[in-house]
Amino acid sequence: MLLRTATRPLAPRADALREAARPAVRWGLGHALPKSVIGAAARRGDLHGRLIVASSTSSDVPVDLFDAIRASGPIHRSRYAYVTATLPVVREVLANPDVRAGVDLGTGAGPLGRLGRWAHRTTPMGPLTPPSLLVTEPPDHTRMRKLVTRVFSVKAVQRLRDRTEEIAEDLLTSLEQQGRGGRPVDLVEAYCALLPVTVIAEILGVPDSERQKVLDFGTAAAPSLDLGLSWRRFRRVEGALVSFEAWLVDHIDAKRRDPGEDLLSQMVAARDDDGVALTDRELIATAGLVLAAGFETTVNLLSNGIALLHDHPDQRALLRDEPDRWPNAVEEVLRIDPPVLLTGRTVVRDTEVAGMPVPRGAVVTTLLAGANRDPEVFADPHRFDVTRENAADHVSFSAGRHFCLGAALARMEGQVGLQRITERYPDLRLAPGATRRDTRILRGFETLPAYLS
Repeated sequence: MLLRTATRPLAPRADALREAARPAVRWGLGHALPKSVIGAAARRGDLHGRLIVASSTSSDVPVDLFDAIRASGPIHRSRYAYVTATLPVVREVLANPDVRAGVDLGTGAGPLGRLGRWAHRTTPMGPLTPPSLLVTEPPDHTRMRKLVTRVFSVKAVQRLRDRTEEIAEDLLTSLEQQGRGGRPVDLVEAYCALLPVTVIAEILGVPDSERQKVLDFGTAAAPSLDLGLSWRRFRRVEGALVSFEAWLVDHIDAKRRDPGEDLLSQMVAARDDDGVALTDRELIATAGLVLAAGFETTVNLLSNGIALLHDHPDQRALLRDEPDRWPNAVEEVLRIDPPVLLTGRTVVRDTEVAGMPVPRGAVVTTLLAGANRDPEVFADPHRFDVTRENAADHVSFSAGRHFCLGAALARMEGQVGLQRITERYPDLRLAPGATRRDTRILRGFETLPAYLS
């Protein structure tokens, strides 16, 4: 009796300890262990390992490794994955029904798989957590995507163009005030981030007072796409995802109580052909992805484009003289310095890629940025050329069934944002001190100081 009484209080404590251990296991299996084994492979010369290490430690696009991987064949067999930087093969992988989106680390067979599944029961909802559209497959993916696709159609986006131009002009006027007296201004903070977050916030009915919070959430959660995070950063990212989900629940509830004309209100009310609505979890995941993806990658597109045009004054001058080339210029920016460098896939049934057998359970990494520089598709692929006739053949928006839902919106915002700042400040000069984001998958600038004249 005394023994039973003495041990009873330990049960809640043991449960608490087990729950506290789940994040540590997620980090160990998803970041610490892969970082260790991939680092060891890189030291032995494995091209894929070297690529992962290079993208984590350098701000430069690792074009030499893209070229080396492509030179090894249409699909390269590394120690831990199949990798391709060949454009037709990337498209083949992304369209293959035997290959699904996402990479499962620590959720396979055996003891590690069981441990991983246990740890992932409390994973915060994020861009790579089901039922996010990024990792959901048909038929659920088809059903969910259909409910929001119409709002991001080319026709719907064109209706947003006038409002986007107004926002850009307001921000550029504010920039002018900040840059008086020859003071440098940070273009990421004051323009590249604010333009897309303002547009997507209006689309989703986010009030002005909440927009900075949304921007902060997106910035904090962006590394969730990466591999090999430190324990401290991993905990910050998971904390940001938990906070973002809590905010989304409140925001969605507000739309249920008081719906408007915005996309989120439409998503809450939407029903498919069978009268089925998004579940609460699907609604939260979809709204969160649309909100975060709706500005995170466009921030990168704008900052990368400003830097490219600054570093290529001949191309900038050509656009000044021939402004009809701006749509193609945006495609060339997307091709040569894409906002997303790569994407991972998992083979769910034995299949073939480029004629090579690839077994079930294998990981395939498609190097979007590498495919965009495939010399068999793009002449002189490392040259930035806004007149390139096939610039739009890039895969910066992915391909296949997971082609970016917001591609038309990003293209429009990229064109408006880059054209307006270039025309308004033709003598803009970048100042010393620009820094790249330290994320591995998403590529853009953290800071981009500039003199406006």
